[in-house]
Amino acid sequence: MTTHAPWRPLLTGELADRAMEAVLAIAEDIPVRPGWLHPLVGESHAAAWRGSLASGAAGQALFYAYLALHTQEERYADLALERLDQAAEAVAASPMSESLYSGFTGVAWVGDHLRGRLFEGEADENREVDEALLSAFAHSGWPADYDLINGLVGLGIYALEGLPRPTARALLDKVVARLGERALEEPEGATWFSPPETLPEHQRAEQPGGLYNLGASHGMAGVLGILGAAHGAGIAGARPLLDRAMAWYGARRLPAEAGCAFPHFYVPNVELRGSRLAWCYGDPGVAAALHVAGRGAGEPAWEKLALEVARAAAARPTETSRIQDAGLCHGAGGVAHLFHRLYSATGEEVLADAARLWYAKTLDYRIPGLGFGGFRAWSTGLGDDLDWCDDPGLLEGSAGVGLALLAAVSPVEPAWDRLFLASVRHEPAVISPMNSSR
Repeated sequence: MTTHAPWRPLLTGELADRAMEAVLAIAEDIPVRPGWLHPLVGESHAAAWRGSLASGAAGQALFYAYLALHTQEERYADLALERLDQAAEAVAASPMSESLYSGFTGVAWVGDHLRGRLFEGEADENREVDEALLSAFAHSGWPADYDLINGLVGLGIYALEGLPRPTARALLDKVVARLGERALEEPEGATWFSPPETLPEHQRAEQPGGLYNLGASHGMAGVLGILGAAHGAGIAGARPLLDRAMAWYGARRLPAEAGCAFPHFYVPNVELRGSRLAWCYGDPGVAAALHVAGRGAGEPAWEKLALEVARAAAARPTETSRIQDAGLCHGAGGVAHLFHRLYSATGEEVLADAARLWYAKTLDYRIPGLGFGGFRAWSTGLGDDLDWCDDPGLLEGSAGVGLALLAAVSPVEPAWDRLFLASVRHEPAVISPMNSSR
């Protein structure tokens, strides 16, 4: 289970044709409405939102870059570079946090990722970003969150992409050290607690005392993944912390009759409940993170656990999935891609079958003429209620759907999923850039 197999597309025939048709429709629709803004975002934060990885130009740059790598068409490369420039302008024009998905580190990550793939550049171009982050670590308690979307795990993902840059390695070392400082030592091992003030309103209402988040996006599964990846990159201190964290996390596993392997969250003396089928909160995201942790640590037992969790998720009835849309975060496209990635890593045909099923369901959500490329996101709208929303972004919107569908039909490895800790770099990339100028 530890060999790295080349990426293989899964879809053929009519499904492959439908997938590529949808990808191209997304590519044509996004430039038509460049001023899109989520209804919950005020004008004071508009520039940062429009430049971000989650919803704005940085995430769209990834989509167009991978489409360019697949098609070898310069117009898509030009769109990718245009979007990346727009994201860099947003960083310069508007205050942005350190968050990977909504801040300046996400924009810098895209620059590191596409350098050498889409354009030439110097390997230390993000050194000043690294140094700024290293300086900020001098402040105790920074950043406020430990998670992947907004906190320490996300900074670790940024640092991993910058390796072997010395400042990026120093930053990854700081991330591991700070995670160790923030860990709670309990009889079963190490864990991380989310106090009530860090929770969204609906979670705080349900658990006013806070909780232990077990998901990939805002919780401990992301910590396991980044510690495994950091150990694989040679960061001292990652492995002992990972061992203790795995012991605590493994004790949260639910019995088989629960319908899923790990719950959304844990609170002592509160009954553990099953989670949805998703990357953000659910077994597919947990399985991917466990696999990255096991591979980075060289622990076949953890890779075996990841495969057990993935197999059970693949067998879960679709009617219990609680999936409402096609996005990467909590939709069918994200689930399909994770099963595809785990199949690529393990060769388990049951995971390939599950990926094909969820790719088909992703395409079934498409209604040409609506949203961007026919896809809309089931997301929080005005009044904190869930509703359908047009979204061109990466995390919940059409750019992310496009990346998932493109990976289903393209031989180009979707290394963009390092952003989700679904994969890590296996060796320094040696890639001939498609476009030498920016």
